Amino acid sequence: MVSEAEMDSGEKRLNELGYKQELRREMTLFKTLAISFSTMTLFTGITPLYGSSLLDAGPASLVWGWVVVSFFTWFVSIAMAEICSSFPTTGSLYFWAAHLAGPVWGPFASWCCAWLETIGLIAGIGTQAYAGSQTLQSIILLCTGTNKGGGYFAPRGVFLAMYIGLTLIWAVLNTFALEVIAFIDIISIWWQVIGGIVIVITLPLVALSTQPASYVFTHFETAPESTGISSKPYAVILSLLVSQYSLFGYDAAAHLTEETKGADKNGPIAILSSVGIISVFGWAYILALTFSIQNFDYLYDVNNETAGAFVPAQILYDAFHGRYHNSSGAIFLLFIIWGSFFFGGLSITTSAARVVYALSRDQGVPFSSIWSKLHPKHKVPGNAVWLCAAISILLGLPILKVNVVFTAITSICTIGWVGGYAVPIFARMVMAEEDFRAGPFYLGKASRPVCLVAFIWICYTCSVFLLPTLYPLKWDTFNYAPVALGICLTLIMMWWILDARKWFKGPVRNIDSKTTDV
Repeated sequence: MVSEAEMDSGEKRLNELGYKQELRREMTLFKTLAISFSTMTLFTGITPLYGSSLLDAGPASLVWGWVVVSFFTWFVSIAMAEICSSFPTTGSLYFWAAHLAGPVWGPFASWCCAWLETIGLIAGIGTQAYAGSQTLQSIILLCTGTNKGGGYFAPRGVFLAMYIGLTLIWAVLNTFALEVIAFIDIISIWWQVIGGIVIVITLPLVALSTQPASYVFTHFETAPESTGISSKPYAVILSLLVSQYSLFGYDAAAHLTEETKGADKNGPIAILSSVGIISVFGWAYILALTFSIQNFDYLYDVNNETAGAFVPAQILYDAFHGRYHNSSGAIFLLFIIWGSFFFGGLSITTSAARVVYALSRDQGVPFSSIWSKLHPKHKVPGNAVWLCAAISILLGLPILKVNVVFTAITSICTIGWVGGYAVPIFARMVMAEEDFRAGPFYLGKASRPVCLVAFIWICYTCSVFLLPTLYPLKWDTFNYAPVALGICLTLIMMWWILDARKWFKGPVRNIDSKTTDV
């Protein structure tokens, strides 16, 4: 038996909250940071949405939009770090919501938060699989001769096969011990940091010409003939979507707190460190791409070398082919970017499975007994992993017929994932200060103002992802995320009203000891 004095601080706090230590607490700060960083990832948010955001309002709005979004993201991450320090549990967001909202509203807050987070994370697997397949599609095209040279451009069926293949690989890897994922994610953090430095430095140097600073930092231009959007404020709002989609996912560190040593301290550090690294590197990556543009209009030409399908790939091709008359360098950098999608999807699958496991442990998912089972040897929620993978594959099936699948999945992911942040932050903001048991990271009197700014920003972010991104509205341009989310959330709320409110009480203790000062 481990004495209380020898017990890990995170495990001690977990016991106080009513949970026994079931998962292996073997993760160090660096490993937790690696998984959190890999979930956010350097390239996976920026790369797939860069082209559309650049087209919406030009380079200045895109470049400065990243700075604005980073600023407000810090408020959200700081608010979450404080709560994580107090509640270092795998259930993280929905557990926080239950305790912070109190005994009356706690179950409902926990229910809403849990399902928003679950929807967001599972859709997040889909976004990584889609964008990773899109990057792989461009790599294959350039390797086989480009769009102009008879290269192979993967059709919808092959694209869907790549999407499914990535999802299955992530599920298989997540079925093994967490040490395997942690080891891969340590590779991931170095892959992205070193790869990011290589791209940021190499791309502008290789490009035959670079755009002047006045173009990058001050040029504003809408494209109503392509997007159907003539309103400048609306165009600016859409141009910020790339930044808003890129700067979340740092809660992954919170999902792993029951497996992290000293989680009440290391969890907040991992959250804030992830945001800091991505804020700096992400802006540098955007600047590198934008400075290296050779011909703005040619980027979107369906007859260009990349079929107008992937703007960053065309920027890379123009730079390397312009100087060396071959695409080898572009393919190499695209492979670095593809690796980022691979690592990101792997980490998001890890986080999604932990949330489903935690919710199942508290009887909040149909057939909870199945999804809450741990692998007898590896002690990972294998069944939850495969459930998440199966749903993500279903989300991708419309790829065969619909052109706006990525827009919809991205919107669902962002609204669910970031929307889940809002519930515990709002509860923390309105609760009596004397009822909050502070952890090592504590904001004191600054907590309420920080939470208020964070909550308002989250509400704004969720709202703009419901907007159409192309006009006029047609079946192949309509953002069906509001419809999909509306159906899901309606069913979830009906389930609560008709049945779940009678038995779902939020996080369920699994140890008998009485606790005080929770």
